[in-house]
Amino acid sequence: MKSQNNNETIGDKIKQLRNKQGLTQDELARKSDLPYTTLTKIETNVITKPSIQTVMKIAKGLGIGIDELIK
Repeated sequence: MKSQNNNETIGDKIKQLRNKQGLTQDELARKSDLPYTTLTKIETNVITKPSIQTVMKIAKGLGIGIDELIK
């Protein structure tokens, strides 16, 4: 039996954390120094394996450790 966490993507996690902080995709993209389109593609799971640099920028934009995104 699969636990629910196994099919949660990094995009899902980013979206949850972003919503918890009350940030729009645009605000987070700016804070993360990433193109808006890149962020939306990750959140909608078009990009399922973003580069480590991208993940680091998003973590920084959210003000969290990278481990919180990838665990």
